[in-house]
Amino acid sequence: MAKLSLPKSLKVARRGAIAIVTLARPEKRNALNDTIVLGLETFFAALPASVKAVVLNAEGKHFSAGLDLSELKVLSTEEGIAHSRMWHGIFDRIEFGRVPVVTVMHGAVIGGGLELAAATHIRVAERSAYYALPEGSRGIFVGGGGSVRLPRLIGVSRMIDLMLTGRTYGAEEGQALGLSHYLVEAGAGLAKGIEIAKRIAGNSPSTNFAILNVLPRIAEQDRASGYLMESLIAAIAQGNDEAKKRIKAFLEKKAAKVERK
Repeated sequence: MAKLSLPKSLKVARRGAIAIVTLARPEKRNALNDTIVLGLETFFAALPASVKAVVLNAEGKHFSAGLDLSELKVLSTEEGIAHSRMWHGIFDRIEFGRVPVVTVMHGAVIGGGLELAAATHIRVAERSAYYALPEGSRGIFVGGGGSVRLPRLIGVSRMIDLMLTGRTYGAEEGQALGLSHYLVEAGAGLAKGIEIAKRIAGNSPSTNFAILNVLPRIAEQDRASGYLMESLIAAIAQGNDEAKKRIKAFLEKKAAKVERK
């Protein structure tokens, strides 16, 4: 990848078609601030076409302890709205971007850190991971899209409980509720994340794009509109030259069959 002007709190590496971006502020438990969030925007805006998937992880003992309250400024209502909307736009760029993002979580996945993870597509949790939304006890409210994304994962009532009581969920609870897709032992998260990202990178780019950008919108439509959108995308996808090549390889028994491993 070309050298980007990124903050010291973000590190980037490349493994073939996989880009690995690392939150690198362990002394602050990888607490998020505008510098990191704007750095993520720069990173995702400049992804070269040769990158097919991204792995997001973090240095130190924690994925992210949330918003860095030491940098929280007193803003007017208008300024506060603009600031929150800035985070929304950047997290939307991740969620509805060109490439799938696999997040590796360990230790604290709290507040804004959980909002960031929820904006990604596949989440791998190590057994040390724990989740919380302490905004209620801090006298603030989620502002990075958590009130939109998290109820879709765990339900409104569970999010209310998290915010009202300061409750935490452990890694096993988070796995059962859908906060993570994969649960692995301590230290095994990054290798698992890279393994998943490599498999994703082998998909047709047009299919990956449709899964990221069309599938979530179909899920929010009424049934009739959803069926129509599905038909349109299915027709577009199967008419793609890459799809024709892959189907031909399968019919000629040159592609692997789906098997339970």
